[in-house]
Amino acid sequence: MGSEFNRRDAIKRAMAIGVVAIPSGSLLSACATSSGGDKNKPVATGTKSANNPLGVKNGAPLEAFVFKGGFGDDYIKAAESAYNTSYGVTVKHTGTQAIGPKLQPRFANNTPPDFMDNSGADNLDTAALAKEGKLLDLTPLLDAPTIDDPAKKVRDVLIAGTVEQGQFGSQQMYALNYAFTVYGSWYSNKLFQAKGWTYPKTFDEMIALGAKTKAAGIALFTYPGKYPYYVHFDLFAQIGKVGGKEVLNAIDDLEDGAFQVDAVKQVVGYYEELAAKKYFLAGSEGKTHIQMQTDWTKGKAALVADGSWVENEAAPTMPKDFDLAVGPLVGGGDSDKLPFGTLYAAAGEPFIVAANGKNPAGGMELLRIMLAKKQTDNFTNTIKSLTCVAGSAEGLTLTPGLASASAALKAAGPNVLNARIQDWYVKLNQETIGNLTAQLLTGQINAAKWIEGAQKASDATKKDSSVPKFKHL
Repeated sequence: MGSEFNRRDAIKRAMAIGVVAIPSGSLLSACATSSGGDKNKPVATGTKSANNPLGVKNGAPLEAFVFKGGFGDDYIKAAESAYNTSYGVTVKHTGTQAIGPKLQPRFANNTPPDFMDNSGADNLDTAALAKEGKLLDLTPLLDAPTIDDPAKKVRDVLIAGTVEQGQFGSQQMYALNYAFTVYGSWYSNKLFQAKGWTYPKTFDEMIALGAKTKAAGIALFTYPGKYPYYVHFDLFAQIGKVGGKEVLNAIDDLEDGAFQVDAVKQVVGYYEELAAKKYFLAGSEGKTHIQMQTDWTKGKAALVADGSWVENEAAPTMPKDFDLAVGPLVGGGDSDKLPFGTLYAAAGEPFIVAANGKNPAGGMELLRIMLAKKQTDNFTNTIKSLTCVAGSAEGLTLTPGLASASAALKAAGPNVLNARIQDWYVKLNQETIGNLTAQLLTGQINAAKWIEGAQKASDATKKDSSVPKFKHL
C-alpha cells in the first residue's frame, strides 16, 4: 500500500505495510502436507567475495513476485536492472495485486518464487509462513556489507525497529520491511488554513472540529468500510498514547483482560461518539480505500486515517495545491501516558525470500541492492515515501506529505508506537475486530459491545493452537 498494512500493508503496509490477508489457518492447512520441502531441488550457490558477499551464482535464474499497489513496482524493476548487470541474468518479474491467491498454492507445492514483496489486499500471512519454516532467515543479509560503504553492515544502516519488525518470536529476521511508514490523520493544509481550522490535540477538540466541518458541509472523517481496520491505524495507537506502551503490548500479547482497561474504554468511547454525531461521511461503510481517498481529496471529508503511502496512492485525484499534511495521535489530554506528538510509525512493505527457492542468495542480494543509496533515492523521489535506511531522505527535496511525515517523526522523538497485533494476528485484527469496528462506526454496536467482542476474539485466538503466538521480548 505501499504496505497497506503494512502497510500496509497495512502493512503495513504496511504493515502494515495492507488490506485483508489470507487467514493463518488457511495458509497452515494448505502447507501442512508440504512442510519438508523439495530436497532434490537444485539451489544456486556461488563463490563469496568482497563484491559478492552472499555468494550469488552468476547467471543463475531469479524470480521476483511483487505487489503492485500504491508504490507500484518500478522501483523494484530499477533494482532488478542493477542485479541483472552484476550477475548476467534477467530477473523474471511479476507484478500483481493478487499475492496470496497466486502464491499460496506455490508455497503448498514447494515451488515458490525466490523474492517476494508480500503486501496488499491479498497478502500471505508472513507470521504463519515464518512459523512454518517457509521463509529464509535474513540474518546473512544483515551481516553483509552495504554497497555504499563496505565498512558498514546492512544492520548498521537500518532505522531502529526495522529488524524487530521482521522478527516473529525469535532472533531471526524473516522479512525486510523496506518502506518506513508514518501513520496518522491526514488532511489538506490548504483546506484547514482556508477554513481557519487547527489540527486538534485531544478527543474533545476533535469532536469540536467535527461540529465545524459539519457546519461547512464537510464530514470530519471518511474510512474504507470494505477494510475498516484502516481505522485501527489510529485507534490502537491511541490506546497506547492514552494508557502507555504496556497497555498496547498487553493487547499484542493476548493478555487476559487486555481490552477491558480504562484506556481502551476511553478511546473506543470516542469513536462511539463520532459515530453518534454522524461525523463520518455517509456511505463510507461501502467504500474501498481508493474510494475513501477520492472522496477525501475531493473535499467531502476533512481527515482520513492512513499511512504515508497515501501521497502516492491518492496522487491521481489529489489537487496540486492540496498541501498534504499528517496530524499526530489525538488523545485524552494531560492525563495521557504519552504526550501530544506521539506517532504510530513502523517499517512496512515486507520483502521475503523463500527458504526453499532456487536462488535464495540472489533474493537476499536483490534486497541488498535495494538498500543502496541510488535505489533509496529513487524510491523516495518517485514514491514519496521514506525507506528503512536511516537518513536516506537527507539532502532530497521532499514533497509536502513526505516533509510533514518526516517532521512529525522527528518531533515524536522516542514517542513512537507500533501495534504488533496488526501483523502478528492478521485475521484477528483485520477480520474479527475489523468487523466490530465496522459495526461501531455505523452505530450498530456501542463501545461496550466492541470491547466485549474484541476481548472474546482475543481470548479465542489465544486458545487456538493452530494460530502461531508471539510475545514482546
